[in-house]
Amino acid sequence: MAYRINIGSRFCNANIKLNCMRKKISLIGAGQIGGTLAHLISIKELADVVLFDVADGIAKGKALDIAQSTSIDGLSINLIGTNNYEDIKNSDVIIITAGVPRKPGMNRDDLLETNLKIIKQVAEGIKKSSPNAFVICITNPLDVIVMALQKYSDLPTNKVVGMAGILDSSRFKYFLSQEMKVPIKSIKTLVLGGHGDTMVPMLSSTTIDGKSLKQLVTENKITKEKLDTIIDRTRKGGGEINKLLEKSSAFYAPAASGVEMAESYIKNLKKTLPCAAYLNGEYGVKNLYAGVPVIIGNKGVEKVIEIKLDQKEKENFDLSIKAVKDLLAKSKEIDPKLSN
Repeated sequence: MAYRINIGSRFCNANIKLNCMRKKISLIGAGQIGGTLAHLISIKELADVVLFDVADGIAKGKALDIAQSTSIDGLSINLIGTNNYEDIKNSDVIIITAGVPRKPGMNRDDLLETNLKIIKQVAEGIKKSSPNAFVICITNPLDVIVMALQKYSDLPTNKVVGMAGILDSSRFKYFLSQEMKVPIKSIKTLVLGGHGDTMVPMLSSTTIDGKSLKQLVTENKITKEKLDTIIDRTRKGGGEINKLLEKSSAFYAPAASGVEMAESYIKNLKKTLPCAAYLNGEYGVKNLYAGVPVIIGNKGVEKVIEIKLDQKEKENFDLSIKAVKDLLAKSKEIDPKLSN
């Protein structure tokens, strides 16, 4: 049974759970990321929100708490807390955070078997209730889980995408800005490849105030050793937070990244964003999800942008793709149906 909260001046009809004039975003998983997603979406008044969780009470309680917070600013949004897949019916966007989070000492790949089982149940629910939705997956290990999600749900590949590159790029930008003492807005960069220890920060296309990062290294504005430390910290960014929190993983930055993707789809902004997208020959990779820049508009992933990689970046990207393929092979051993 859903718990419905109406906020602001526009109330739903008693027989209509959400305002039909607005878009509908369903969040699968009401943990730390799911709750933060609901809060950010509400603050932006981006869409009506369905917060779903199998644990009875968690989604309903968080929806009520967020509802009470948004009324302070007079926001007009509708929230539903539920444990019933029927309530996510006809969603425009679905963001999936359901799954077991990392514990200290674990890497993302350690979650594979458990989260494959969870994502299979989620995919079946989406297939029945919202086959036309744009689906964003945040569950780790990201690249393989989003691949499994697409296969289990049978949704078009352009409507199923993983959130990773925006988060990885934001971490890289933040660390660079702190080291260089420059505004984050002055930094342009991308992080490609798999969402894990083999991710590839694109140094050749990174600029700070219009100057290439490589030029800044040559000018000794930042040493190669310090840059290597920042790259390593970016790759281990999630683990660093996980170790500090002890019983939780990162949730603010992942949620903000997911909202940016959803907003580009709902508003047809056609932003170029690094995401785990399906590759069909781009970057020399076929039939695999991996982190690359894509254009997201109201048709979903509308185009994969191929940027030039230097020799070292190409080598690192290939290593990252190999790591994704190796984990995908492991997932097929767990569930042979993924081989189809």
